[in-house]
Amino acid sequence: MTLTPATSHTISPSLRAAIDSFDAGRNFLAVASIGIPTRETVAAQKNDLDLWAAARRDPMDYDGITERTRGHFARLVGVSPDRVAAGSQTSVLTSVVAAAVPDGAEVLCVDGDFSSIVFPFLQRPSIRVRSVPLDFLAESISADTWLVVFSHIQSATGAVADVDAIVAAASANATYTLCDTTQSAGVHPVDASLFDATICHTYKWLCAPRGVAFLTLGSRFQAELVPLQAGWYAGNDVWQSCYGPSMALAQNARAFDVSPAWPAWVGAEPAIRMFAGLDIAEVWDHAAGLGDALCDGLGIPRQHQAIVTWADPGASDLQKLVAAGIRASGRAGRLRAAFHLWNTEDDVAAVVAALR
Repeated sequence: MTLTPATSHTISPSLRAAIDSFDAGRNFLAVASIGIPTRETVAAQKNDLDLWAAARRDPMDYDGITERTRGHFARLVGVSPDRVAAGSQTSVLTSVVAAAVPDGAEVLCVDGDFSSIVFPFLQRPSIRVRSVPLDFLAESISADTWLVVFSHIQSATGAVADVDAIVAAASANATYTLCDTTQSAGVHPVDASLFDATICHTYKWLCAPRGVAFLTLGSRFQAELVPLQAGWYAGNDVWQSCYGPSMALAQNARAFDVSPAWPAWVGAEPAIRMFAGLDIAEVWDHAAGLGDALCDGLGIPRQHQAIVTWADPGASDLQKLVAAGIRASGRAGRLRAAFHLWNTEDDVAAVVAALR
């Protein structure tokens, strides 16, 4: 399909190609819940299924796919591939971090943050978990805070964290940082090197199949963690690590790998490669620009976000959008309209018309 983004007069060829890689997207404002695949991702997964059905697949076929995808993600978030662990779910990766918190230590979280980066810490009765509003997170970090945990972009509201202030406060108090980039990687610039750890599931803004997630680790913080989920794929030599009792783990972040769900990684590789080749600041200008255009159309203050939200406690506005054939989502009593590559000013106009 051919779409006209809000920034069409300055759009780069790479962004144009990315926009044109989607066959669907009109009236789809639900990427904060689930992304949509590019043609290349669909073709890759269909080809993989055909090969499997023809008995022409071997487990080793997927090793290169996994490593290339790891490399693409590393490039996207500004770290080297040896600092990236391959996972499957956000909460599983968070649990590895939660298990490392010393007894009695404080973990500082954000009120209303996504449960997958909060619940694993709440399962540790021997640690202290404290939550504060996002706007007060940086100033709430103290010398007693062992770890500060937050989403780069809040799932319920689309609010963007003040990364500079949080990182500076954490550094001043020798506090470790864990940032969830699930709602930012692919739409907002992410520099994972700023944090001791980041977690990202790729099925939203990176348009990959569900089941592909990443953990980035600084070497200093990695030394604090135990790879509790270590299996054969965490071995220094994967195919020599299939049987116990002895096992030599990888010395870098790959020690925290879990064995990949192969079909998902087949679809993830072309998607993450595409995003790694984009100027993500340009993507953000496009998406947040449409968000501000929607705010103008609705007569509400501009939010400067790709996820525009407003109070909708009875879901009446969401029902109006559904009736008009517009896909959006509701969370925490608010309606979420999320803009990404495939959206245009026509989508803004459709939402405004449906609500009027």
